[in-house]
Amino acid sequence: MSRTAPDTGVDRPDDATADPAPPLSHGLKQRHLSMIALGGVIGAGLFVGSGAGIAAAGPSIVAAYALSGLLVMLVMRMLGEMSAAHPSSGSFSAHAERAIGPWAGFASGWSFWVLLCTAVGLEGIAAAGIVADWLPGTPEWAWVALFVAVFCAANLAAVKNFGEFEFWFAALKVGAITLFLVLGVLAIAGLLPGTDSPGTANLTGEGGLLPKGGEGLVVGLLASVFAYGGLETVTIAAAESEDPVQGVARAVRTAMWRIALFYVGSMAVVVTLVPWDSAEVLERGPYVAALDHLGIPGAARLMDVVVLAALLSAMNANVYGASRIAYSLVERGQGPKPLGRVSGGVPRVAVLASCVFGFGCVLLSYWRPDDVFPWLLNMIGAVILVVWIFIAVSQLRLRRTLEREAPERLTVRMWAFPFLTWLALAGMAAIFVLMARQPDTRVQLYSTGGMTVFLAAVGYLWQRTRARA
Repeated sequence: MSRTAPDTGVDRPDDATADPAPPLSHGLKQRHLSMIALGGVIGAGLFVGSGAGIAAAGPSIVAAYALSGLLVMLVMRMLGEMSAAHPSSGSFSAHAERAIGPWAGFASGWSFWVLLCTAVGLEGIAAAGIVADWLPGTPEWAWVALFVAVFCAANLAAVKNFGEFEFWFAALKVGAITLFLVLGVLAIAGLLPGTDSPGTANLTGEGGLLPKGGEGLVVGLLASVFAYGGLETVTIAAAESEDPVQGVARAVRTAMWRIALFYVGSMAVVVTLVPWDSAEVLERGPYVAALDHLGIPGAARLMDVVVLAALLSAMNANVYGASRIAYSLVERGQGPKPLGRVSGGVPRVAVLASCVFGFGCVLLSYWRPDDVFPWLLNMIGAVILVVWIFIAVSQLRLRRTLEREAPERLTVRMWAFPFLTWLALAGMAAIFVLMARQPDTRVQLYSTGGMTVFLAAVGYLWQRTRARA
């Protein structure tokens, strides 16, 4: 049985392991949350990793992004249903604890924290590489340190700083991708001055729609799945917004067209304009290749700015998300108490710990690039899929409880429940099988599985110890 805290609107179950109404500030405005939802879809993976997917799958990369996008839409709908009913800074971790048990919340929460902190370091390295290319001779590690320090300071001060950074980063990303799509569609239609319509030559030539057969499509599908990481941030941020329930509902309901437009749409434009096997697609990136094809002056520099904004946006969002996940876990009695300390409405110790872990990953990339750092990367390789499974299982169990005990909280409903939830779980299982078949992803699958089992065991022991106490 649960009650709702009237002062925050955040769900507050009565049992000791639940996520209580947090003393976090509600400094995120609706415009922040709307832009986080809109720009959060345009992650760094879209700009940085899509070239490898196109090289592997050819024109079928459009189908790969569409299939993985459908899976992500289902996951977001499930997460949105639970987060609108039970807003919490712990998001899926709090839902997993409520639906499955404390060990599930522990395993999903801490594995996601490791993923986000490591991603802070990886995105910092990529962003530093762009700036160091602009300013030759400057050390990349110093740029990473600067970026981490800026976002750490911003997140330490107030949650509205995170919101403002994300608002403007998202505005730049949305503007850039929208302009790209408009120019691309005009060029494909033969309406852009100085360019001829390519027709379907790049789609049907050079091996056709499936130039590398089913194996190429599988590789492209696996690449596309991990490009969608970061969509969960909006459900974490909603707990600190002015209207958590409406914020989550609005973000989830618009997820479908955002994914279709920004991901599937841009991939379709790229492979229609540029031959999929063009060396430029891998060397300079698919967006630069497409803009070069259109004769846009300074295309490479323009896309460098956009990619840099996407990377910095992801860093900022991951520092925020990691600190809130850690805070929520501690509030539910599943972590060291110092991480749960709040000052000025911000879990500042959790912010600092997340930034230190992220910069530590950067140092590992320099000090132990051949053993420890690759091991860490493999360990987080499939975490997002593990999190999605916890989301689906939690939604299966919580939906029945909500329908029975609090149907008024179902302001967002999963489509065709439970059929589509089971279909999503089947899709996730299929991706795990495909990962096990590919040598490059098999190690990631086993490493992530080992970390998840270890964390689940630790969470179970923690749960038993607290129960005895």
